[in-house]
Formats: sequence, C-alpha cells, structure tokens
Amino acid sequence: GYTLKTQLYNIINNQNDQGYNAMDNFFLSNDLDQYYENDNTILDIYSEHPSGADPYNFNPQVDECGNYTGEGDCYSKEHVIPRSVFNDANPMDGDAHNLLPVDGRVNGFRGSFPMGRVDDNNLASQNGISNPTQNGSKLGDNLNSGYSSGYSGTVFEPIDEFKGDIARIYFYFATRYQNQISNWSAFAMFNGSSDQVFETAFLNILLEWHSIDPVSQKEVDRNNAIYDHQGNRNPFIDTPYYVTAIWNPQQDNQNPSAPTNLVASNPTATSVSLNWTAATDNVGVSSYDIYVNNSYNSSTSSTSTTVTSLSPETNYCFTIIAKDNANNSSVPSNEDCATTLSGSTNTLDLFFSEYMEGSGANKALEIANFTGATVNLSEYSIKLSSNGNSTWTNTYNFPSNTSISNEDVFVVANGGTSVCTNVFDNLNNAITGFNGNDALGLFKSDVLIDMLGTRGDATVYAENTTLVRNATITNGSTAYNADEWTSYPQNTCTNLGSHTQTLSAINIEPKHIKIYPNPVNGALLFVDVQNKTQIEVFDLTSKDRLKLHDLIFDAITHVELIVEDRKGYIKTHFKASKSSILANSTYFTNVIVNILDNAVKYTNGPPKIDITTENVGNNIVMLVKDQGIGMNKAVQKRIFEEFYREHTGNVHNVKGHGLGLANVKRIVENHQGTVTVESEKGKGSTFIIKLPLIA
Repeated sequence: GYTLKTQLYNIINNQNDQGYNAMDNFFLSNDLDQYYENDNTILDIYSEHPSGADPYNFNPQVDECGNYTGEGDCYSKEHVIPRSVFNDANPMDGDAHNLLPVDGRVNGFRGSFPMGRVDDNNLASQNGISNPTQNGSKLGDNLNSGYSSGYSGTVFEPIDEFKGDIARIYFYFATRYQNQISNWSAFAMFNGSSDQVFETAFLNILLEWHSIDPVSQKEVDRNNAIYDHQGNRNPFIDTPYYVTAIWNPQQDNQNPSAPTNLVASNPTATSVSLNWTAATDNVGVSSYDIYVNNSYNSSTSSTSTTVTSLSPETNYCFTIIAKDNANNSSVPSNEDCATTLSGSTNTLDLFFSEYMEGSGANKALEIANFTGATVNLSEYSIKLSSNGNSTWTNTYNFPSNTSISNEDVFVVANGGTSVCTNVFDNLNNAITGFNGNDALGLFKSDVLIDMLGTRGDATVYAENTTLVRNATITNGSTAYNADEWTSYPQNTCTNLGSHTQTLSAINIEPKHIKIYPNPVNGALLFVDVQNKTQIEVFDLTSKDRLKLHDLIFDAITHVELIVEDRKGYIKTHFKASKSSILANSTYFTNVIVNILDNAVKYTNGPPKIDITTENVGNNIVMLVKDQGIGMNKAVQKRIFEEFYREHTGNVHNVKGHGLGLANVKRIVENHQGTVTVESEKGKGSTFIIKLPLIA
C-alpha cells in the first residue's frame, strides 16, 4: 500500500538536479534509437514505428527545435507531466525521468492535456497536423467506458508500444513528489492527495497501460543513464510489481507466461551463454530460474546470463522458468542445448579484423567471428583510450540482442562516414572518434581480448590509413603487433564488411587428436587438434520413400514462429499432383529449413515467403520465393561455394541449423537433384530445387 510508496519516496527523494538545459546533452547519448532501426537517430515516441519504417527521423542536435510548422520538422523536450502543473518549478522542471525528446509539432498538439484512452469517434482537429499522427498517436475525447470510464474530457493517447513507459513515468512522479502535489495547480489526472495522487479514472488507465506494456530494455538502459545523470532511479522500472503493490494490492494467483526463444550460445570449456525473450505477467515478472539438465542452477532478473562451472566436452540442456513476486511460476521455456569445448586454453574468440582511420569522419571498426558458432554480443564491448591516456576514456556496448554468425563480421562506423555506408551494422560517433594515436581494446566480460595501439602511448601507429588483419591470424592479442596487419591507403574500404581466414596445414600425430562428445549429440562433432574445429557428419545412405509436400510442412514448423513474430507469412502453392521422392528425411528437411532461414534473415521487413511445387516431366520442382534484399549476379555465381557468404550489413538474431548453401547443394545433388537461384538486388530471391520422382 501507500506505506511502500513513502518508503520508495525516501530512497529516490535526494536527486542531484542538473536543470532543464542539461537534458540537451543527455538526449544525445541516451535517447538514441538502438532498439528498432538501430540508426542512432533520436528515439521519439511520437514518430517511432516499432514494426516498420519510421515516417521520418531526427538527427541528434542537428534537428533540435527552433521553429516548426508540421510533423517531422524538429524535436523538442516534452514534460510528460506538463510543466504548467508544477509551475515550471525545480527540481521537477529538469527531472530527466519526466523529460523526453519528441516531435515538436506533436508536443504542441498534445499541449497540457492529460494522458488517456481516445474515443476514435471523437477526435480533435487542429490545423497543420493529422489525427491520428503519422505514428498513430491521437488526441480526442476520453473513451468513457471499460477500463477508461469516469472521464469524458480531451486526452492524448500514445501508441501501445510506449503506454507502459508513460504510465511508469507517472507512477514515479506521483512517488517522488508526493509531498508537493497538493500545492500544485489543478490537473485532471491528479486528485490532490499525497497517497493515491490520481483520480480513479486515470489510475485505472495507467494500471492497464502498465500491465499491457511491460518494461522494455530501452527503459532499463535509460533508467541506468538517469541514475548516472542525477542520482535517482524510477523504482517501477526496476521492480514493476511495486505498482500494483501500492495502488492495487490484492492476492496474485496468476502464473507468468513461459519465457520463449531460449538460445544457448558462446560455449567455452566451462560456460555457456543464455539469452531468451521475456515472460509476461499480470503484475510483473521478478526473476528467472535457470535449469541445467532439469536441475536448478541459479536465478537472474535479466533475460540473459552465463552459466559457469560446467565440465569440458559435455553436452548440457537448458530451460528457464519465470517467477513473479507472489512466487507464481511459469511452465518451462523451450529447451536448448550446447556442448562445452575442451579444456584447452587456445579457445577462439572474436577479434578486430579491420580499422579505418580516414579523412574527416571516415572511421570504422570491424569485428570478426571465426569461432565456429554464432556469438551473442551482450558480453562484449569496445573501449577507447585517447591521446596516450593511461585509462579507458570511452566504452561502446553493442546493440541489445545482436549476434555475429560464424564467418561473419560486425561493423561500427562514425555517423559522418561517407564511404562504404552499405556495410555498416551500427553507428556510434563516440567510439569512432579515434585518431591514429588512440588505443582501442576489444573486451569480453570486461576482460581484454584484442588490442589496437598501446594504451598510455600517444605514438601514432595508424593515421590516415586502413588496416586489415592478415588472413593467417585466427585470434586476437592483448598486445598490438603491426606485423599482423596489412596497411592500405586512406579511405580504402573495399574489404570492409567481410573477412577471410587462410588456415595453414599442419602435421598431426594421432595421439594429439581428441573427438567429442561421446556419444555423438545429433550430427555435430568437435575435433581438438591445435584449434577446435567442427565437423558435420552426413549419413545419407538411409533414404526412404517420402512426399516432398510433407517435408515442406515439417520445415515450415521450424521457422513459422519467427515469421509470425515479425508479422510475415509463409504460403504454400502445391501445384504438383505427384510429390513422392527418395530422400533422407532429416537432411532434406534441413535443406528446406536452411533456405527458409535465409529468406527470413535476409529480409529487412516482415518476411513474405511463397513455396510453390509443380511437376515437370518425371520430376518435381520446388520454388522458394522471398521478397528480401536479393543478390547481384556476382553473388549468385558464388552463393553455393564453400565458406562464401555475402555480407549484408545486418546482424541476424535467427538461430541457424548449421547448413551452409554449399552443403545444401551437396545434399540435393546426393539426391540426384539440382539447386539454382534467381535473384535481383532489392527485390528478393527464388531458390529452385529439382528432384526426380519415384513411382
């Protein structure tokens, strides 16, 4: 109840007010889009389109208001609780929790109206702006029914994606300033009390919004930044359960939903990293229990963790159970498994593969993955030490929920770079503000694993040049060695966006070979020589009479949840009246899954996939057509080569099945079939598989 609210007030009361004007610089570092388009433009809740292209974007500082006449002209600072309520007084006026960068025209459109649930039949009208606005926010009479009943005046309604954000800002404000609210000007949302604070109609709206829109990673990151900025936190982001514990205390008997999309990755000899999609709950998820081989291991409040103290060369299977503050538990998540590596100390990891220090803002860094597995970037960071400084002066954390596939790269560049812009994965001006005498370090779990330059030494080592890591280098080094790099002229970036390794042949004594796990887990073996390598074992001798249409349906089940989550579709058009083939069920299903995986990965928007079959003579032809980014003619000629992969500038979060297109071709040909591709850049690709029918 309200006793808890007062206890929270005592914790968050003593903030260090930085003032209203300090928010301009705060926005530049902490209100950038690193969650949707990942383009480092201003993240504006009144123009962001979470599931598609934004109607317009604002560049930090450059597009800050001045004057405006319509949507998209500039961004301004909005007080979520209007400043007229507290008469522009401090510290409310400069409280970072209550200030957001938003479209200036929409800010003016909202004015000082309360937040609420708009009746679509009674929208307000103003010159120079649409209603709803271009991202769906709207102004009009409150819908006086259902959870929003009790008020019929004019209200403003943000889109669903940010309703929880707004609600938790109001709950913070009602707690932080509970002793001052009774002295403020009249405001429709407030009842003048220091305990409930809100009129009941608006309290019900805010409780509903808090429930339907759980805390996002954006809110967590911003809350952490505000703590650094002014020394206090929004407790309702840290512990969402407090909202109902204060304003709606009741017995909670509802179980959280199960966590989803659990992925086990980044295995070492003694650890495996886990990432999953958050569970939901009527009140709020408080923690996640991690189970290893069906036994409890540990708990965490985040949606990622690293399980440690594992045994080398052992297969482990993981599940996650969500819990709420009432100790209600979800059913287990999906299970995912991983095999730890051997106890050898020569474990492969990410490394710097290219460095561009060109003219003006032409600066970029490339990180390569040749570990043999997809690597999640949540544990990694890059640090910069400027001008011979003995300490690290800047830290770059990779965007949330991103990973690098094996043999792929990640490129972070300066936002002002004018060359090779099509291969960038992320823009960050701070970490790419380096000069030729500045040291750069690549870190894993805050431990240095690779180095450019020497920290504490201001000697120029790479100015007005591009460095590309030699193809013989397989791992990073904590001491910079110029012999590991090849230098190219200023602004050279022809190699940026991809990296190649050339492995040397070595003589091996049989006693130095180690193969594990035993027994084999599926089709994956680890062979330990001097470095670990992965071998896929194909047993195609077992083939049965199967219907290709059945294999297609089975393959679709592997990717349909991801496709649905991205608002796409997979449609089948079975024109073939005969579909019986002689095939290995496991591997031919994986062939189709691999092609569908690629269709999803290489589509920027909702994946739209059509699968067609038809009979041609004594054969069946399957066409898998997508509307993705497509390929040029040069890429089409090489797409089925061993180890070839076109770099697209995107980071893929879809878990693969370990089959490259070279293996797809090998398996199809083993079935006396052919596989080809037709594609056009920007319009999509069609993979065509032709197989002989059997009677």
